[in-house]
Amino acid sequence: MTLLLGAALAAGVLLALAPWLWPVRERVVRTRPTALSALLESAGLAHIPSRVLGALCAAAALAAAAAVWLATSVVVLALLAAGAGAAAPLLWLRSRAVRLVRSRRTLWPDVCDLLIASVRAGMSLPDAISSLAWSAPAPLRGAFAAFERDMAASGHFDSSADRLKTALADPMADRIVETLRMARQVGGTELTPVLRALSASVRADAALRAEVESRQSWTRGAAILGAGAPWVIVALLAMRPEGAAAYASPEGNALLLAGAVVSLVAFRVMLRIGRLPEPRRWFA
Repeated sequence: MTLLLGAALAAGVLLALAPWLWPVRERVVRTRPTALSALLESAGLAHIPSRVLGALCAAAALAAAAAVWLATSVVVLALLAAGAGAAAPLLWLRSRAVRLVRSRRTLWPDVCDLLIASVRAGMSLPDAISSLAWSAPAPLRGAFAAFERDMAASGHFDSSADRLKTALADPMADRIVETLRMARQVGGTELTPVLRALSASVRADAALRAEVESRQSWTRGAAILGAGAPWVIVALLAMRPEGAAAYASPEGNALLLAGAVVSLVAFRVMLRIGRLPEPRRWFA
């Protein structure tokens, strides 16, 4: 009995001292975002779960396949329509992301100028960024307002800056935020010249890209027309009984599959020819 009580006392003392003897070390596990979540983030829809996008793609594929099957009764056309329907939300998100980047490209020089004015007025970096919630261009105010609320709630600049980069989802925003983070951590007097040089660089890049994109816009239009027009004719022919019977044969199935592969490859090649390389988010 004495041995049992001694063991219980020793175990109690050991458990009481455990928090100091073996402190819990928090492990910060950074998971890389999936392709769907990264696409939603770049399109400005980071608040939507990726599973919702997956369900939307599945629903679009089912609806497209059902519509084509009811109209033509051709299995291969229904399968191709399902693939096109599943890809439609993804293509829309990519086009939305490109439009967001293009629309914001001309706004970042103004953001740099506002930050320069705030820093020269003696404001701290968190206050200078928070002031953009009401002074920045209208499309960007929501993200900076969220940063202001984060700073008021937590007071932690690094985590608030990371959430700001996630909300903006723009390569230039990443560069600006990382410049401000470095200036806050190491100090220095070169922040204003760096922001001024960054603003000039963005203005020159935006002007050059706008000129090149206006000249190459016909390439994308030709790619869409060249890839879509033959399938409109195929759909019209497949609505006729004799056309549906021809496309439902083995030779018709082989023709449809070969045409789908050729159309996809040609469409991608045309887009590749007329596409300008977009800056990547190295600091995401």
